[in-house]
Amino acid sequence: MSNTNRKSIVAVVGRPNVGKSTLFNALAGEMISIVKDTPGITRDRIYADVTWLDRAFTLIDTGGIEPDSSDIILSQMREQAQIAIDTADVILFMVDVKQGLVDSDSKVADMLRRSHKPVVLVVNKVDDFDKFMPDVYEFYNLGIGDPHPISAANRMGLGDLLDEVISHFEEKTEAEEEDDRPRIAIVGKPNVGKSSIINRLIGENRVIVSDIAGTTRDAIDTEVVHNGKEYIFIDTAGLRRKNKIKEELERYMIVRTVSAVERADVVVLVIDAQEGVTEQDAKIAGIAHERGKGMIIAVNKWDAIEKDDKTIYRFSEKIKNTLSYMPYAEMLFISAKTGQRLPKLFETIDAVIENHAMRVATGVLNEIMAEAVAMQQPPSDKGKRLRLYYITQAAVKPPTFVIFVNDKELMHFSYTRYIENKIREAFGFRGTPLKFIIRERKESK
Repeated sequence: MSNTNRKSIVAVVGRPNVGKSTLFNALAGEMISIVKDTPGITRDRIYADVTWLDRAFTLIDTGGIEPDSSDIILSQMREQAQIAIDTADVILFMVDVKQGLVDSDSKVADMLRRSHKPVVLVVNKVDDFDKFMPDVYEFYNLGIGDPHPISAANRMGLGDLLDEVISHFEEKTEAEEEDDRPRIAIVGKPNVGKSSIINRLIGENRVIVSDIAGTTRDAIDTEVVHNGKEYIFIDTAGLRRKNKIKEELERYMIVRTVSAVERADVVVLVIDAQEGVTEQDAKIAGIAHERGKGMIIAVNKWDAIEKDDKTIYRFSEKIKNTLSYMPYAEMLFISAKTGQRLPKLFETIDAVIENHAMRVATGVLNEIMAEAVAMQQPPSDKGKRLRLYYITQAAVKPPTFVIFVNDKELMHFSYTRYIENKIREAFGFRGTPLKFIIRERKESK
């Protein structure tokens, strides 16, 4: 499987109260993408994973709007539309049949039309097709194609809408299928030195910095050749926009990070040594963790820190505590300015890529599991004890294991974590998350 199976991104744009979050909840259903035990991840739904037929995509909400006055709504909608145009493969433009066609809708539709991105026009709150169809036709006037009537609240019309959405996803070309160069996303807050790291990496390796075909996306993809090996660096550093409201900027950054992480194998989170690890860093790390990507934390500007023999230790502990859900992350202390430890970054990237795609033989896994079970008895509940029958690795990127047990309910998170630690003791898997799927198998009599 080549790693160009990145998920497409669909962004939703629309005025306040047209029902964006209702649509989110209807489409994401129970697969709410917020992981319960990942601290620091925004609880408001910025993105959700949706699977329709055999296509999986990420649905992104481009931002909340303060329903203030109509001109503020228009400027914020334009901002949303811009984010969508920059980051999405398909744009969902949502309107409300009951509010009818509004002036700001027309202005945003013009913007979307000029972007030449595929736009799907969704008319929400059509809970009675016969009654509202004449009002739906009015939206043809926006000039962005057929309006798709739905009722997100009653889950009507969603199948047709999803068919339309996935019809716009590009089929992978042969060349893309073949492209198995590792992709590394360099992410982090603005001004932590992402661009200078990339510039150093390119500078030392003097390569053709070409905009690779098909990367008309917001992130610039750069080829870097190091020791005869090719890498693609996905840079999200191009955030040079006039500083809008801080909230908007933060959301913009998160949306862009989601789209960069989606396409990467390994994520390098750059943290500013002088600032330490912040809540925003934790959010970004959480996205990579949820997406199952290899993870390297690069603490930049390390040259600027007063140090004694305990500095690195203290700093590492602090990061480990804040990002407690990713103890597997590799950590490096670097300086893009002086070039300190940048060669180590490539070594680490190579190691993490290898771990992220590592396969372990089933026989060996079952030996490790048997030993683990012998050392620490599985939990029991009301006289019934958990039994682990069999473990096998089902996928890579990230390494994904299926464990067959007698009763899923008995397989506590902590016991899964214990098995994970045993596998890590044997194989390292540094820098990559591991995924576990627990399946029930009826006891054979």
